[in-house]
Amino acid sequence: MAAAEPKTHRTAAGDIDAGNVKGFLFNFAWWLKKQGYADSTIRTYSRYLSMLKNHGADLHDPESVKEVIARLRWAEATKSIAINSYTKILESWGESWTPPKVRVTRKIPFIPQEKEIDQLISGARKKMACFLQLLKETGMRSGEAWRLKWIYIDFERRTITLNEPEKSGKPRVFKVRSTLISMLKNLQQTEERVFTGKLHIFRRTYRNYRKRLAQKLQNPRLRRITFHTIRHWKATMEYSRTKDILHVQQLLGHRDIKTTMIYTHLVQFEGDEFHSATAETVAEAEKLIAAGFEYVCTYNDVMIFRKRK
Repeated sequence: MAAAEPKTHRTAAGDIDAGNVKGFLFNFAWWLKKQGYADSTIRTYSRYLSMLKNHGADLHDPESVKEVIARLRWAEATKSIAINSYTKILESWGESWTPPKVRVTRKIPFIPQEKEIDQLISGARKKMACFLQLLKETGMRSGEAWRLKWIYIDFERRTITLNEPEKSGKPRVFKVRSTLISMLKNLQQTEERVFTGKLHIFRRTYRNYRKRLAQKLQNPRLRRITFHTIRHWKATMEYSRTKDILHVQQLLGHRDIKTTMIYTHLVQFEGDEFHSATAETVAEAEKLIAAGFEYVCTYNDVMIFRKRK
């Protein structure tokens, strides 16, 4: 009896042999690239598909993939990424499936202390330190910061324009401190972009540096500070300072306010003290609001305001 021919799927790049894992992953990555997906997303999807394959899943058989996912003792969030990866490769083949259900519980993100971020910045080499300072002052995603070009930096006005946002984010302009401007000036302007090389390699270098510094300072919390953690920190601090969710939404470049709500966690900070003020007329209230006070309540026809010290 003749052996059955291997299954094939047709993509924009042509037929893909079922046994040629590297081949169809390459074609899948190219398909994602043409759809406009970020390199980091492409690497993540490809890595999880390889993991499924290595654990015995037949990527041409959705039921086989379901069995492997059910068998593996992965966290629900990890399973969710694997399911999204497989859903996407099926989409590239013009196919679909009924994915298994997962129950992902969103965890409250780790928010470091500012002094811990500053310790990472002060102990790093100038390129790493500048990148971390940029994340701290702007709350950019790491991919957005990595693609920053020199032409978008106004050294005189101390502004940085983000014209290449990620994840359908909005372009935005940041007013930055002279500290960051000085750090940027100390970098060599030899390329179009401020930071050159591969971000995933730079991220690996950061993890190694972070581990060494955590051991040196005997502070294991430093190992929990990722590039994205600094974005969480910036969003939380801005919301704590302003109590203005729309301001935070604009800072982060979110199009949907629901996304911003994920980043703004009401946490208790030491020394939460306020200046208080009162107003009896609309004109007085407008002056207080312009000065940064927020309305609290009205008592005996007197409006009460407060502002964090």
